[in-house]
Amino acid sequence: MLKRIVLMAVFVFAVGLGMAHAELKVDIIAGNVEPISVAVQKFETVDKAMAKDAATIRTVVEEDLKRTGIFHIVNHNAFPEYVKMDAMPAFKSWAAIKARVLVQSKLTKTKDGKYQLDFFVWDVNGQEQIEAQSLAASKQSVRRLGHIMADAIYERLTGEVGYFDTQIVFIAESGPIDRRVKRMAIMDQDGYGMRYLSDAKTFVMSPHFSPNMQSIVFLSYYDDDPMVWILDLNTGAQRRLGQFGGMNFAPRFSPDGTRVALSLVKNGITHIYEYDIENNYLKQLTTGDSINTSPSYSPDGRKIAFNSDRGGSQQIYVMDLDNWSIKRITYGAGRYATPAWSPDGQFIAFTKIADDTFYVGVMSPDGKNEKILAGGWFMEAPSWAPGSRRLVYYETERAEDDIERVSHIRSVDITGQNIYDIELPDGISGTEPTWSPRLP
Repeated sequence: MLKRIVLMAVFVFAVGLGMAHAELKVDIIAGNVEPISVAVQKFETVDKAMAKDAATIRTVVEEDLKRTGIFHIVNHNAFPEYVKMDAMPAFKSWAAIKARVLVQSKLTKTKDGKYQLDFFVWDVNGQEQIEAQSLAASKQSVRRLGHIMADAIYERLTGEVGYFDTQIVFIAESGPIDRRVKRMAIMDQDGYGMRYLSDAKTFVMSPHFSPNMQSIVFLSYYDDDPMVWILDLNTGAQRRLGQFGGMNFAPRFSPDGTRVALSLVKNGITHIYEYDIENNYLKQLTTGDSINTSPSYSPDGRKIAFNSDRGGSQQIYVMDLDNWSIKRITYGAGRYATPAWSPDGQFIAFTKIADDTFYVGVMSPDGKNEKILAGGWFMEAPSWAPGSRRLVYYETERAEDDIERVSHIRSVDITGQNIYDIELPDGISGTEPTWSPRLP
């Protein structure tokens, strides 16, 4: 039985210190910003047996911040001193090595055996403490403690929602192209802890998280019958979404988790439908003879972006669910597909195909301000991180023999900067990634 590994009793609270809040902020709106230097001290521990876990948390924090491209992690060998939690830093010494932020931490155990992580964040130039928090979790959740701590630092310094305490569900592919095995898998956003959610016998596609992170909706070819299924992440139980009388695919949860938008093929025509999970009610949203697919809800659940060839070529349209009006929003050169609405509602990500090249980009919900973020031989399936700062997508390399084709899961900043691969186990290619909401 599949079981989701959950953090046991995570408590996050600010420690009231009556501190002044300095105006240390990282400007991350524009591209090519100069990284801000962050020094993360070695964690204090009262038990030598905890030193290894403390080092792990420190590494997780540093790697999370470093991957953003907007922070520089100061080399440990350059540290001018070691500052205990009950002491004030020598700010001039830290400023001399060009550190702008200093992080102090202490790892202890609570009476019930959990880990307690306390940390302070200092603005070196302002000579002020700007953040103080205490976190508690089970010993098995040390990496998640690091992700939550990194989120707190990121949010304090940028003013935006952190995305480190998240996961990515994707299709893990292995084997030669003519005998490809596709399994649904899940991992932390940094690639750690990958585990399979489906077996090697059933062909699966298009996984997407529910808003509450309790389930995943996906397409399964169980018994060679392509249908939409739901996986319960807590119990591992799977159930078919409904009996729709035709091939259905490309499912997406509504923002409140009560509905699923999907594509359904009937009489050779593909339309967008909406399924009410609680009332078991299926409603057709699009009409006509065109192909309509890849629905994506707006954050308020009142609109759906989708792609259709109703205008003669594959383009992106937006439907208002209040009055069922439909408006085309893409008019650039090429074909557009796989729209994905950002969590803050300000952007729609897309795949674009033009001049034999695939692109991933973003635009305003009205189709204006198009910006290409990445391009290559084949790339698709953009998905947003919480906070709408980064996207994940997959890119397939062109293989000369067409046998050993490799697909990478990549992440890109909304400015088009700082593209990096999320490392997967040897022999595994990754496709169709979806970024989760923040973990509960």
